[in-house]
Amino acid sequence: MKSSTIAFIGGGNMAACLIGGLVADGYDPRHILASDPDSSKLAGLAGHFQIRPAEDNAAAAAEAEVLVLAVKPQAMEEAARSVADIVQQRRPLVISIAAGIREPDLQTWLGGNVALVRTMPNTPAMIQTGAIVLHASPQVSARQRDQAESIMRAVGLTQWVDDEDLMDAVTALSGSGPAYFFLVMEAMEAAGVELGLPAETARLLTLQTALGAARMAMESSDGPAVLRQRVTSPGGTTERALQVLEESDLRALFKQALTSARDRSVELSKILGDS
Repeated sequence: MKSSTIAFIGGGNMAACLIGGLVADGYDPRHILASDPDSSKLAGLAGHFQIRPAEDNAAAAAEAEVLVLAVKPQAMEEAARSVADIVQQRRPLVISIAAGIREPDLQTWLGGNVALVRTMPNTPAMIQTGAIVLHASPQVSARQRDQAESIMRAVGLTQWVDDEDLMDAVTALSGSGPAYFFLVMEAMEAAGVELGLPAETARLLTLQTALGAARMAMESSDGPAVLRQRVTSPGGTTERALQVLEESDLRALFKQALTSARDRSVELSKILGDS
C-alpha cells in the first residue's frame, strides 16, 4: 500500500502532519503530491518532505489513487467540486479530514457513488499522538479501509464508527477534548501559584502530572475509576480534593459540556452542508 499515489488537496497544518507521519513511516515521498493556492506553503512542503507539488487541484487528483481533502470546512465544497469530474473518472479512495462536513454533502459535491472515508482527527495529531475516528461509505472496499487506516495511523490512534451520526459525539469528545484538558491544566497551574508555588514550578508539575496520568491510563488494563481509587487513600489529601470536585457535580458538568458540543457539531454540519 506504500506504493499507492496519495494526493493532498490543501497543504495546511493537518496535511503537513499527515505527510510528515507518512514519510517518517517509510512512505516514498515521490508517491505523494499536494496542491495549495499558497505557493509558499506548497514550496515548504516540497522542500521539507521532498514530495511533488501539483500545479492545481485537478493536476493532483489526476494522479491520485488516494485523494485526501485537507481544506478548511468552509472551502470544502469548492475544493470537492473542482475535482469531481476527475474523481468520477478515476474512482480513487477519497478521505476527508474536514470537521462537520457530512458524507451526503461530500457525495453530492464529488458527483456521487464515491468510495469516501470521513475522518475526525484532533490537534495532537500534529505531534503524532492524535485520536482519529473514521467512517466509511458503503462504496469503500476492505482494501481501501486498510489504506485509510494506514494513512491516518501515521499520526495517532485510529477507531472506526459505523454510524456517521456518532461523528458528532466524536467531535465533542476527542475533537474538542484537548481544550478541556488544557483548561484543567490551566486551572491546576493557577491554583498551584495561588498556593505559593513559583509559576514555572506550578507549570512543570501540572504538565508532568498530566502526562504521567495519561500514560498510566494508556498502559494499564484497568479503567480510570480503578486507577483513581488506587491513588485515593482513605482520609488523605486526594480524597479531600476529590470530595470537593464530586460535590460540585463535575461529572454532570462534563456531560452538559459534551452534549452542548455535540449539538453544536450537528448545527454546524447543517450550516456547512447542503443536506
